[in-house]
Amino acid sequence: SLYRTINHRPRPLRLGRGISPLELELPCPVATPILATGGQMKNTVALAWDRRLVVSPHIGELDSPRAMRVFEQTIGDLQDLYEVEAAIIACDAHPDYRARRWAQQQGKPVYPVFHHHAHASALVLENRTPETAQQAWLVFTWDGTGYGEDGTLQGGEALFGRPGAWRRVASFRPFHLPGGERAGREPWRSAAALCWEAGLDYRAPREHDLIKAAWDRRLNCPPSTAVGRLFDAAAALTGLLEYASFEGQGPIRLEARAEAPGNAPTDTVPLPIRPNRENRLEADWRGLLPLLRDDSLSIAQRSSRFHGILAATLLEKAVRLRERHGEFCVGLSGGVFQNRLLTEHAVRLLQREGFAVYLHQRLPCNDAGLSAGQVMEVASQPGQTKSK
Repeated sequence: SLYRTINHRPRPLRLGRGISPLELELPCPVATPILATGGQMKNTVALAWDRRLVVSPHIGELDSPRAMRVFEQTIGDLQDLYEVEAAIIACDAHPDYRARRWAQQQGKPVYPVFHHHAHASALVLENRTPETAQQAWLVFTWDGTGYGEDGTLQGGEALFGRPGAWRRVASFRPFHLPGGERAGREPWRSAAALCWEAGLDYRAPREHDLIKAAWDRRLNCPPSTAVGRLFDAAAALTGLLEYASFEGQGPIRLEARAEAPGNAPTDTVPLPIRPNRENRLEADWRGLLPLLRDDSLSIAQRSSRFHGILAATLLEKAVRLRERHGEFCVGLSGGVFQNRLLTEHAVRLLQREGFAVYLHQRLPCNDAGLSAGQVMEVASQPGQTKSK
C-alpha cells in the first residue's frame, strides 16, 4: 500500500488504552531532548533524545478544552514513561495554533518550524538510506493550508535542499480566500476565490454582496497557494459539494467520481508555468477553470482531467528544476497525497522521466507527521547534535 498510518506494533511501554507510540531513529544523536508539539489538526506530539524519536498516537484537532487536556496528558505521559524531560520545544510557526501558544507558556526555548518544512523533513527522515543521505531533495508539499515564511497560507510548494535548509523553488499562482481557513469546510469559498481572481462571475450561495465586497477590499481574505483548496474549488465548480461536513469531503468525492484509470485521458498537459519575481516557478491555475466549468463534459471526465493536469504540472516543475539544480531525490508529502489517483499518476510520470521518488512509509503524509518533521528540522540546526 502507498499509505501507512502510524504503526501500532506492541512495544514495552504503552500510552493509555494500550496504544503504543511509533519509534524512529534519528540520523545523529541530539544534544538535548526535544519535544515537538505538532500542528493544529491531526495532532501528534513527538519526543526525541539521543538517536531515539517517539511519536505519540493520534490526538486529533486541538479545537476544544478536552483536546488540549489530552494533548497535555500525552506530553506528560511520554516524558514520564521514557524518563526524559524535554529541554527545548519545537512547534508550528503559525502564531494562532494552540500547540504553539502552549509551547510559549512552558518557560523553555521554543523553535518555530514552518509547516511545509516539517512535512518535507518528516519524509526525508524516514527515507534516509546510505544512498539518499548525501543527495539533495525536491519535496512537493501539497496540502490544505500551512503558515509560510511570507505569512501566507501556503500549500502548493516544492522545497529544495535538505532538513534544516529548505528553499521554496516552486509554487502556484496565489489567490485570496474569502473567510480564510473557513474555506476548508466550505468549498464554495475556494471556487469563488478562483473565479473572482480570474475576473469570472460566481454567485456565493449566501450573503453574496457582503462577501464579495469584503473580498474586493481583501478583508479576511488571506492569499493562498494551496492545492487542497484547488481540489475544494473543483468539487464546488463541478457541482459535487458546496458545504462539507468533514475535512476533505469535496476532494474525496472528486477522486471517487473520476473515470477508471483505463478510461482516463493520457494526453493531459501541464498548467502554464513561469518564474515569478523571486525566480520561483509558479503554475497558473487559471487554466483549470474552463475545464471545471464545462457542463458539456461529465463530472467523471472533468475530475480525471483535473487530476491528470495536476500530475503533469508536478512533473513539469521537477523537470525544469532538474535543469537548474542537477539530480535530486523527489518526495511527495502533505495531505493532498492521500489522494491515491493523483499520487500514483504522479509517481508513474516521475519514474518514467528517471526520477527516484519517495513516499511516506510509516509516518502519515498528512499533518500527523508534522511533529516528527519538527524534530528533524530542529535537530538539523547547527549545535543541536552531539559532537562525534
